[in-house]
Formats: sequence, structure tokens, C-alpha cells
Amino acid sequence: MSFRVLALAALAPRALGANLVASHFSGTLFSLSFDNNTDTLSVTSEATGCGRMPAWLDFRSDTRHLYCFDESWFGSGILAEFSVDSYGKLSLTGQARTAGQSVHGTLSPSTITTYKLPVSGARVQQQEKFISSRGPHPRQDAPHPHEVHVDPSGKFVLVPDLGADLIRIFKAEPDGRLSLCSEAKADPGDGPRHVKFWESASGKRKLFSLNELSNTVSAWDIDGISCLRLTKTQTLSTYPPGKQGGPLTKAAELHAVGNFLYASNRADESFGPEQDSIAVYRIDLETGELEFVELANSYSFYPRTFQVNADGTLVAVGGQTSSNVAIIARDPETGKLGDLLASVQVGQRGRPNNEDGLSAVVWVD
Repeated sequence: MSFRVLALAALAPRALGANLVASHFSGTLFSLSFDNNTDTLSVTSEATGCGRMPAWLDFRSDTRHLYCFDESWFGSGILAEFSVDSYGKLSLTGQARTAGQSVHGTLSPSTITTYKLPVSGARVQQQEKFISSRGPHPRQDAPHPHEVHVDPSGKFVLVPDLGADLIRIFKAEPDGRLSLCSEAKADPGDGPRHVKFWESASGKRKLFSLNELSNTVSAWDIDGISCLRLTKTQTLSTYPPGKQGGPLTKAAELHAVGNFLYASNRADESFGPEQDSIAVYRIDLETGELEFVELANSYSFYPRTFQVNADGTLVAVGGQTSSNVAIIARDPETGKLGDLLASVQVGQRGRPNNEDGLSAVVWVD
């Protein structure tokens, strides 16, 4: 991904302005505005209502609702629903109690909970206590489901389990209830954290998984009708050949945009003090095979989350420990990242390897 330079601006002009929301483990949600004319980023408003430790954000552009998940380590947590106006300002519209320690969607460490929208507090289903054997990594002493991800058909839900080295596959019933129908095994010690579906214009389908503990990404073929079946076809490092992450490095998030895949690395400082990285891969349109393209600067420390805008020209990166939102330009043709356009600190800085600082950032346009 490379920054859009003036020579390219006429070919793919950026929008005049854009809005984002960032969550902070202190309990505050920040609305931000990025001015494309001046390349400036500023906080425009603040909101609360997502518990003591907002950990993850999901935005639905069709309804303009934002969902925030509380990773409270102090008992029950909060699932909060906000409406988002045209300026990015948030208004709380619903809340529900969770079991606490939610890291993504409606997940707590060994529990999946389903809620009906709009958020009213009623649970559709709670499935608890996954069973698995202990993994080779110290963090794999118990199941640790880390994400819920719905497949494009809406019929299946995938849950990467970092503690069990599994991708658990559930069938979604019309009433929202889930039934486990399959599991795909990652390599021992991989620690799958996030997954993303991808489909080419010709219909080639792949699932990509990000493995936090091994600092790798894996590609999977997709098959099955009554239940999805995954067959792993490839695993690549989140670093170029000849380079490795340090002892504290952990892969964080994954996104597929067009024929490119992106994965962020935390605590590697590949570009200097508090300058972690994002790995860029090219996806072969015929086979779905990955090819490493480059390691790019994330302009943040501990980039827990990042997201590409709808036009594919900008990337917002949320640095957890640096507690900053960085805006990086993206070249849609090459997939590469370039220089920093804007950055602003949001809330108090975090501490390395602690549950504090900035937790998530999303575009809300």
C-alpha cells in the first residue's frame, strides 16, 4: 500500500472528508474527522455507554448503527448500540448485559452469546464451555474463542479459537441459534485470532486466517453445503523471507481488500521505536494463493486494529499502546501503503502488554 501522491490524485481523488470512531479501554468512545483537503485528523466528540473497557467496534453502514463490546474484567460487561449521525456523533440506542471479557462480536473467553438486533437485552442463545486439550503455548491453557465471523451466505458462523488451535464452524438457524457442525485444525501453537472470507470475480473462494501466536497467515479452500469444510492450502509468515518478529511480537488483525490481504504485527518495532508493521500480500485471482509483497510502517505502537476505507484509498490504524489513530494512504492498484497523512493521540497512552490504551477504530461513512 503506498500513499497517494499528487500525480495520482487526479486519477483516484479522495473524498472531501471522512468520519471515524475509536474506542479506548478507559471507557470512552471518540468520534474523529479526517479533512482530505488539509490532511488533518481531529477529535470532534466523545461518548460513553459501552461499559468500563470498550474493546471492539462493528459498524453497519446500512442502518448507520455502531456496536461496541465491553471487555470488562470486573464482572458482567455491556453490549452497546449507538446511532451515528452524518458528522460521526454517537447516540446510545440500546444496551445488553454480557458475561464480561468480550473481545469481538459477542464473545467471552469460553462462551458465544447471540443477541437479536436492535439491542434490547434479550439473549437468543448462550453456548458455554468449549472443551479442548492444552496447546503448546502458555496462552493455550484453555479454549479462547476470539472472533465471530459470519460467512457471505449468512448461513454459517466461524469462530477462531486461539486457545484450541481450531476454527469452529457453526450453522446459523433462522432464529439466530447456532449449532456446531465442523472444526478446522490449525497447526499446533498457531493461535488463530481472526478470519476473513474472499471471493474473486470468477467465483474462486478462500478463507484467510491470522495466527497470533505463530505470526503467520493461512489460506483455506472452502467446500460443503450443509456445513462448511475448510482445507488448509498455504501458510506464510507475517514477515518477509529472512526476517522474524521478536519474542513479544503478536499478529493482531486481518483484512482482505480486492486482491490484497493485510495483517498487522504488534510490538515488532520494524520501523524504529514504537513503529510496528503491516504485512501486505497479493492474492492470485485464479488460485487464491498468497504472495508476500511488502512490510509497511503502521505508524503506531501495538496496532491492534486497522481498517481500509470504502474507496480503498485510506487506511486507519489504531495503535493500542501509542493510543493514536494514524491515517495512511493506499494505492488501490499496487495495494501498497505509503507515508503518514495524519495522526492524533486519542485518550491516555497504554502500557506495553496491558489491557489499556486505544482498543479499536472504524470508518463510519
